[in-house]
This record gives sequence, C-alpha cells and structure tokens, in this order.
Amino acid sequence: MSRPSSPVPSIEVTPTIWNPYMNRFRLLSACLANVANALSDSAAGALIPYMEKYYDIGYAVVSLIFVGQAIGFLTSAIVLDPLRAKLGRAKLLGLAQGMLTLAYIAHVTGAPFPVIVCAYFFVGFSIGVNVAIANLFCGGLQNGTLMLGMMHGTYGLGGTVGPLIATAVVTAAGAIWTRYYLITLGIGACTVFLGTWSFWNYEKEMSPAANARENAPGQSVLSSMVGVLRLRVVTLGAIFIFAYQGAEVSISGWVISFLINTRDGDPARVGYVSSGFWAGITLGRFLLTHPAQRIGEKKVVYALTAGALMFQILVWCVPNIIGEAVAVSIVGLFLGPVYPCAAAVFMRCMTRQEALSGIATISACGSMGGAVAPFVTGLLAQAVGTWVLHPIVIFLFVVMLGCWYCIPAEQKRTE
Repeated sequence: MSRPSSPVPSIEVTPTIWNPYMNRFRLLSACLANVANALSDSAAGALIPYMEKYYDIGYAVVSLIFVGQAIGFLTSAIVLDPLRAKLGRAKLLGLAQGMLTLAYIAHVTGAPFPVIVCAYFFVGFSIGVNVAIANLFCGGLQNGTLMLGMMHGTYGLGGTVGPLIATAVVTAAGAIWTRYYLITLGIGACTVFLGTWSFWNYEKEMSPAANARENAPGQSVLSSMVGVLRLRVVTLGAIFIFAYQGAEVSISGWVISFLINTRDGDPARVGYVSSGFWAGITLGRFLLTHPAQRIGEKKVVYALTAGALMFQILVWCVPNIIGEAVAVSIVGLFLGPVYPCAAAVFMRCMTRQEALSGIATISACGSMGGAVAPFVTGLLAQAVGTWVLHPIVIFLFVVMLGCWYCIPAEQKRTE
C-alpha cells in the first residue's frame, strides 16, 4: 500500500541584480536618486554662508531648511505604506521624484526664503520615499549587504562632488548660489522617468508568497508604525540611524562654518573640506562593506564608530586646518560602511512582513536625524559659536555605540 504523497513546500528564490532582468535598471534608478539626494544634502554646508548673505539671515533662521526637510521625512514615513499599496512602487516613485523636481525649481529661481523652507519639505518627502524603497529593494537581493553598500556608496559619490561643484559655482564661476540646483533639477527629472519605467512591473515579478505578505490586510498606518516600534530591533535601530545621520549631516553642514568662523579659514579654500568628508564615506562604503560582511557586521560597526569618535575629537582639539581636513576625511571613511552594515543586521532580525514597515520607520527616523541634529546645531551655533558642532557629534556617536550594544542577537527570518 503506497503512502499518500506529501506536499512539496515551495521554495522562494531570492532575486539578484540580474534576475529579473529589470532589476539592473531598478538598481540604477536607486543609485541615481541617491546621487541626487547627496548632491542636495552635501552642498548645504558649502552654500549656507552664501544663503545667509543672500537672504540676510543668521544661523538660527537658515537652519529652518532642516526643519522643513524633517517634516517631509516624517510625512513620508506615515503615508509610505498606504500610498505604496494604492499606487504601487512605480507611480509612488514618479510622484515623489516629481515633487522633488518642482521643489528644485524654487531653489533655481531664488524664491523667498519661506518658499525655500516649504520646498525642503518636498525634498524631505521625496528622499524619505526613495530611500525606503531603495533600502527594501537592495536589502532583498542576494548579497544584500554588498548591494546596500553599492547603493549607499553612490550617495557618497554625490556627497563628494557636491561641495566641489557648489564651491566652484559661487567662487570660480562667480555665479549666484541658486544656479547649483540646476544640476539636482536635471537629475530629479531623469529619476521621474527612470524610476517609473524600471519599477512599473515590479509587483507582477514578485513571488506569490512575497505578494501575499505585502498585500495582506493589516493595521492602520500609525498602528503599524507603533506596532513595529514595539520590536526592540526597530526601536534601537531607529535611534541608531537617527544618531548616525544626525552626525553625518551635521558634520557636512556645519564643519565649513566652523573652519571659517572659529579657525579663520578662507571660504574659497575650506569649502572643499566637506568633499574630503564625503570622499571618505564613499571609499569606506565601496572598500570596507564587503570585508565587513565577511568579518561580521556587529564587530565592525563597533570598531568603525569608536574610530570615528576618536578622530572627531582630533578635529575639535587640533587647531590646524590641514590636520582637521585630514581628520574629517578619516571620520567619513569610518562612517561609510556603518549604514549598509546596520541595515543588513536590522533586516536579518525581522521577518519579511515586519521589514516593510520596520525599515521604512528606521529610514524615516534616520532622515529626521539628518534634519533635526543640524537644526539644533545651528540654533546653538547662533548662541555660543560653531564649535558646538563637535560635542553634539561626539554625543551622537556615543548614542550609536549604546544602541548597537543593545541590538538583539541576529535571528533567521521566519515567515
């Protein structure tokens, strides 16, 4: 008597950069959007002194651009999941990148400062959407840590050339600071079409199991965010990435003002220092992410964060512009692999169903950190001086180490 045949469990194949075919263009779209994000974020530090003169405002008022961006990030986290469910990734990316392009029109035309602050809301919203979708896409590919490192490495590339171009525009070319945003406007327009086209059939190419998980009925958006925040890894991850991006953008945004006002540096020369910082981040992401995956992300992030903290202390204590420029670049080198390594650890600690809301929440908190910390730095710089940048960044590094220590041990995904 033969036994009844037992059902064969279906095996879910992990997608690669080459399969499905359109994944290569999706990765290109994510990388190009990340370059535009970095061109916007990194140039702020070089352009803030010129924005202050153009609008006749101080540190505290110009820091409102970070507030507008933070509100945009928060809004994107709240509406991302329902908009994704209703529109799909392609239309959502097209909408977000279209809003980004319109925001840069306000920059190019030199609109009144309140309009610029509102434009930064749309910049923050768009970056929040495209970063969350890109993190989920790259993290779900084979060799997810390496793919995340490549994608975030392109952010470093944009961050490296952004201050160089911005400084050249306002010094060598003698143009008004608004002309720099013609570049981000052009790239933003390209990503509208590339993102929409490459992700158009994304949901159709997903496996049945992945589609079922993503479209399963769930809680409301706020309930979903509160629910994932109950997960220890999401709460600690959100604080960790908040501190990481807060430190990263604060250094990029205010180190030039520190060198000009505290170290009496020449604006035409020190404007290039933040490019060294972003070059360090780029090299770190391209050269150190793969070895970190082999050694173990948990150990590597401890060492990198501690190294960044020590060199940040050197930037504060050594009164030499050349020495400080070198130390800032090394801080960037250490910080480079931290984000992709941390994102890979977070995703391994969550199920696939939790990852959609969890990574979106972590990304949104990180983007808010990149807006809130520079804003607080600007307020305090107005009151006591730009040297306040360094204790703020050192405090954020300590927060990162504390959160990383408390991150739970990695677990295999269970569905």
